[in-house]
Amino acid sequence: MSNSEKSCPVPIPMPINEEQRLQSVRAYEILDTPPEVEFDALTRIAAHTFNMPMAVVALMDTDRLWFKSRIGLDVPQLDRQVAFCSHTIVHPEAVLVMPDLKQDPRFVEHVLVRQAPNLRFYAGAPIVDARGLVLGTMAVLDTQPREFGVDQQLALQDLSTLVMTALDSRKRALQLAHMAMTDHLTGLSNRAQFDRALEAEMAHAMRNGEPFTVLCMDLDGFKEVNDGFGHAAGDEVLCEVSRRLAQQVRVGDVLARFGGDEFGVVMRHGAKDSAQVLAKRIVRAVSAPITLSTGDEIGVGISVGMAAYSDEVESVRKLLAQADQALYQAKKQNEKRWKMFVGIR
Repeated sequence: MSNSEKSCPVPIPMPINEEQRLQSVRAYEILDTPPEVEFDALTRIAAHTFNMPMAVVALMDTDRLWFKSRIGLDVPQLDRQVAFCSHTIVHPEAVLVMPDLKQDPRFVEHVLVRQAPNLRFYAGAPIVDARGLVLGTMAVLDTQPREFGVDQQLALQDLSTLVMTALDSRKRALQLAHMAMTDHLTGLSNRAQFDRALEAEMAHAMRNGEPFTVLCMDLDGFKEVNDGFGHAAGDEVLCEVSRRLAQQVRVGDVLARFGGDEFGVVMRHGAKDSAQVLAKRIVRAVSAPITLSTGDEIGVGISVGMAAYSDEVESVRKLLAQADQALYQAKKQNEKRWKMFVGIR
């Protein structure tokens, strides 16, 4: 089967809710993920139940049909223009059955019928989410014409429902994992995610020698905000500071709130010079006045301690201790609020 073939004699229908459908597909964060046992099991059951040489669990992307699981097909995806499932997804309420593709005037000249794998039979049941949006299909195929009765169609629909159940369970697990790694107030990564990223970056640096820097940060004047304006105002400040910090860090860096008014950054592939440039931007961004929802205007500052990985740093604990030491020194300074750990001289 050639994945580069794009000719198709039949115009491809488009669901009327295509934009919402694509948003739903992407919300499941499943495209281009590795095989998973739940979906492979359902594909095997479909092939065995209907005695078919080919079966797929497929998700329809913008311009491709991507196979989460497949039996009997040697390609990971198909161009949407040649995928029979493109016709299935426009009818969420029904199974699409084509008993003999060579006898169907719509598909007799279809590239997958004329050329390998020379398909003759297709049956696909839409995978439909709770809002009625079709994410893809549970489909079976054969190189011989077949009959596919009502009971078989109902059974294929049942399998597509089980695929949808597996997708929902997977999505809930991802959401729970995300919540476990996220600070509930600011939406930033939490300390657990920061520590995980730091351990991974340290392991990478020790293998490849690539530099990276860790930043530890404390707000200056935050206690005065809480004491003078209340904890609700303090929460507003933390959220605004988090937003400003997120605007400064690079894509790929991990920004986290440790708790209270403490933050950290794992600056991947960032040497000392780049880290100091980032620290300057952070200090400047955070020090700009903040207007509360009450209309009051307040100001806070931030102190930044930095430590860069080197061959002398043998553990995450030591690197964090260096960053904390640099932060302590930064907080003692008035004219400059960031400090790079330089060791003992």
